Amino acid sequence: MQTLAGQEYARLAELALHYRDAHLRSMKQTDHYNPRLGVDALCFQPWEEGHATLLVGALITPCAMWLVAVPRLDQHDPLGSVLRLNLPSGHYSLSCEQLPNGSELYKRVILEDLSDLESIQEAARLAQRMMMQLMASDKSSPEVG
Repeated sequence: MQTLAGQEYARLAELALHYRDAHLRSMKQTDHYNPRLGVDALCFQPWEEGHATLLVGALITPCAMWLVAVPRLDQHDPLGSVLRLNLPSGHYSLSCEQLPNGSELYKRVILEDLSDLESIQEAARLAQRMMMQLMASDKSSPEVG
């Protein structure tokens, strides 16, 4: 994985905070809400997708793990409401979400229930394994949705 610039880490941390602020109330109402977890943007790396320059990684929440793509700061072309991400493991459709602070992210749920996880460290290890699998070539399942 490539190392990101300091401002990119800060931007992702801010994005996670804005996501938490926008969704925490609804997350707490789900049956599988895990109070041991927070919202964190993890394992992001630069990715080129056609004309788009992105940061791709995992967003951990108390309820789910998401595959997320965030336009880089130098990305000026609009990307639309759905982003088709072609990773080595397959093709993924991500939906755009506009956050209240004006930033946007593209997301797709990967795991819908994280209630069994005991800590954010365990969630971070799971996110790292997920991103390693998504970034590895798997010729047996080229179309993932």
